[in-house]
Amino acid sequence: MAQDVLCEVSNCKFWEKGNRCSAEEIYVVSHAGEQASDQEETDCKTFDPVH
Repeated sequence: MAQDVLCEVSNCKFWEKGNRCSAEEIYVVSHAGEQASDQEETDCKTFDPVH
């Protein structure tokens, strides 16, 4: 399992300095159906915007 998760979405509440993700778990889904064929067909459902 990955020890470090990198993220460039600085308006997410889990974003930390150095483009690190501080979420305890990451949930990624395919929006292209059951099988994604490239990264553009996936989304991070862990994203939570900073308010």
